[in-house]
Amino acid sequence: MGRIMEWAGRPNHLGGLPRKTVIMAVGTFAKAVASLLNSTSVHNADTLLNLVRSRPPGVPLITVSNHMSTLDDPVMWGFKGFPTCNAELQRWVLAAEDICFKNPVLSYFFRLGKCIPITRGGGIYQEHMNEALDRLSNGDWLHTFPEGKVCQEDEPIRRLKWGTASLIARAPITPIVLPIFHLGLQKVMPENYIFGKRPLIPLWKKDIKIIVGEPIEFDIPKLKQTALLASKDLLPFQKYGWPPFGEMDEVAQRCLYIDISERIQSVLERLRVLGRKPKL
Repeated sequence: MGRIMEWAGRPNHLGGLPRKTVIMAVGTFAKAVASLLNSTSVHNADTLLNLVRSRPPGVPLITVSNHMSTLDDPVMWGFKGFPTCNAELQRWVLAAEDICFKNPVLSYFFRLGKCIPITRGGGIYQEHMNEALDRLSNGDWLHTFPEGKVCQEDEPIRRLKWGTASLIARAPITPIVLPIFHLGLQKVMPENYIFGKRPLIPLWKKDIKIIVGEPIEFDIPKLKQTALLASKDLLPFQKYGWPPFGEMDEVAQRCLYIDISERIQSVLERLRVLGRKPKL
């Protein structure tokens, strides 16, 4: 399968005006929901702002967070002081194809908004994951929700999907990985509001809390060696037909992606516990 409407996501499409228009409109909406209609507090915001604005040239950034509502992105970027309306600085984000790319109009809109369609259940080697790798190769910022779906219950972070881990491992330059935990957006856009459906518009007068962690360091060459050794002791399991990754077969890749995912999950869980405290 080819890349859905990739041309619309290019910065030079029609001189960049459509992208700037959409980013400006969506950013204004996010600012209104996060900073006017609701109250948003951010812990350690400077770390995120510095990495978005002035990380080393060519070094990609991956932010990872829990997923509490359909409004997480873009509203979590709508806090005061964040360049939400800047099309150049704004993130790329992995978005569910069956929700955001159901028809040409939605596909065009979300492409202009720097969204990359992902087919749920399509595996970590689907074509649009290669597109995400291209963005990282350019030193861009990519946001992912590695839990894979919305969860509005106050529960520990679930086992993460391996897609984000595979991007971290396969990127030509190892990305800076920044964990973020947020809560409150499940009250702004609850899944079961009236008759088991979401409200038509975001709710207001809610408290949103965003906890930005510190970058997680990954020594990918060392982790690869560890995975190669660990793979020799694994029992046979169902394989997905993954292509080789350097000297790593599918068994070794599985060990590598599980290791990276568990490290991210552990950090997100610590941020979740921190976020439940009345004051940070």
